[in-house]
Amino acid sequence: MEQAQTSAPHIPVLLAPILKAAAPIAGRWMDGTFGAGGYTRALLDAGADSVIAVDRDPMAFDMAASWAGEYGDRLIQQRGVFSDMAEFAQDLDGVVLDLGVSSMQLDIAERGFSFMRDGPLDMRMGQDGQSAADIVNEYESEEIAEILYNFGEERASRRIARAIIEQREETPFTTTLQLADLIEKCLPRKKPGQSHPATRSFQALRIAVNDEYGELYRGLMAAEQALAPGGILAVVTFHSVEDRMAKRFLQSRAGTTGNANRFAPELITEKPAFELVGRKAITASEEELDANPRARSAKLRLARRTDAPSGEIAAKALGMPMLRRDR
Repeated sequence: MEQAQTSAPHIPVLLAPILKAAAPIAGRWMDGTFGAGGYTRALLDAGADSVIAVDRDPMAFDMAASWAGEYGDRLIQQRGVFSDMAEFAQDLDGVVLDLGVSSMQLDIAERGFSFMRDGPLDMRMGQDGQSAADIVNEYESEEIAEILYNFGEERASRRIARAIIEQREETPFTTTLQLADLIEKCLPRKKPGQSHPATRSFQALRIAVNDEYGELYRGLMAAEQALAPGGILAVVTFHSVEDRMAKRFLQSRAGTTGNANRFAPELITEKPAFELVGRKAITASEEELDANPRARSAKLRLARRTDAPSGEIAAKALGMPMLRRDR
């Protein structure tokens, strides 16, 4: 497999406000999306006693081999999904989740995430289980259309799904450009400044392959279970659905909800599990945007764990898109 390019340093998005909210950094933390290690290294350098670095992608740990030894036993590497964090540790002082696909995954054609590079139609973050090729070659037309519409907000989902079914009868889909070219033919020619026609469909397939919304839903509840009183939860999102889920979860578990009547008293539960750190999402400063354009679409939501018992919330209450088969 082609190796990730590591000459350019990975810049963690919205790191400064996380460190500020949790200062002084100490105790046991979990980086639930280890990736290239940006948050983990920053937390350890800032004074965390230890960081449990979790990732489903084995490549993340291969990449860390060159520097992990600098931190000794303060760095604990754990392959798995962050929704299982309550099994890895309890009484954490902080949890950081940087959602979405990482640049190292996009940059490697063999991983099949990008329609800009030809490679196997894969998209599996953990490199196991069902691939994007399995979905487009085996699912029924209605199931494919549902994925494209619900997870990618692709309005031409049915048209694209029908075209996929027709083409796969002659030639199964095996590569990213094969699928991207078909989608491009299904949609009007893009205008200057518009994103590639396959953008929404590739996003939808990636989300379906990796169960990203389900992972976020379960991960938020797991963080509530794993955090010690006073512990910080930091969630960095890159599109509106993820941000909506994080926002509704934290509002609900903090015992605050938006009121239809802004003059009505705010609704408060008896024992909130979180206290919100700021009412609005934090976005990148102009200085950060100049240094890291990836931060442009990022939003950070922060909350501090109370000593109330952990609880549960229905996925539907968070506005999580779901397929019929999962409802």
